[in-house]
Amino acid sequence: METKPVITLKSMIQSEYTQQRFHDVLGKKATTFIASLLAVTVNNDSFAHVDAQTVLSAAMTAATLDLPINPNLGFAYVIPYKGQAQFQMGYKGFVQLAMRSGQFKTINVSDVREGEIEKIDHLTGEITFAWKEDREKLSIIGYVAYMRLINGFEKSLYMTKSDLLGHGTKYSQTMKQGFGLWKTDFDAMAKKTVIKLLLSKYAPLTTDMQKAQLADQAVIDGEDNYNYPDNTPLLPEGIAAEKEKARILKHIEESKTLAELQKCEEFIIDDETRALYEAKKGELSK
Repeated sequence: METKPVITLKSMIQSEYTQQRFHDVLGKKATTFIASLLAVTVNNDSFAHVDAQTVLSAAMTAATLDLPINPNLGFAYVIPYKGQAQFQMGYKGFVQLAMRSGQFKTINVSDVREGEIEKIDHLTGEITFAWKEDREKLSIIGYVAYMRLINGFEKSLYMTKSDLLGHGTKYSQTMKQGFGLWKTDFDAMAKKTVIKLLLSKYAPLTTDMQKAQLADQAVIDGEDNYNYPDNTPLLPEGIAAEKEKARILKHIEESKTLAELQKCEEFIIDDETRALYEAKKGELSK
């Protein structure tokens, strides 16, 4: 009996089909990106038993966003977790996507040290900072992200270190268990969190920014379905609503019996889901 050859991650990355996919997306930059992908994954024992398809899907997400995955750069990451690969954004990646949109005049994120908060306006939420010269000697008490749009709109978001620890514990299982990026690089994760929340709440969301918000910390399968094994995703309201609507429409469409379909009725949220529900009901009633 002939034994089928084992398809390794390295052979998948080096296959003609995969190479062509990356070239279609990245053009001349594909060769450098693929070399980086091989260095990050194939030469890392942490990826020895990781589903190769999820590695490629995470890498392709980074490629479509035109973000490098070299972990030393801090734009985007491919992270192994329980036999699968997650795509993760870095704070520099969010800054990069924001600046590319052409709608931002300034965007930045910084740690905040002891004594640097001068005044808090509890009505407007605005915080006045007094930055210290020898601040590296002072303890970090929080992080702040700031943006100013071309049209003059500006906003900042400040979170204490305690707030961020609570956020990480709530939304990351790896942090609860004492490992992962929250453990090994808290500074980078804290900066990413404040800038991600600032952008999701107040910034105009381009297509790339929406994709980055949705894909962050997701395991992505070959059909671009997003699963979040490490966390409960925190998404902008608009994206969360669209994701929920897509889920409802899928359940209605895939219902095989009236009993299955009736379970979807309480989740109807608008005219489109109502129309599909009634059409499917008529189809199943014949």
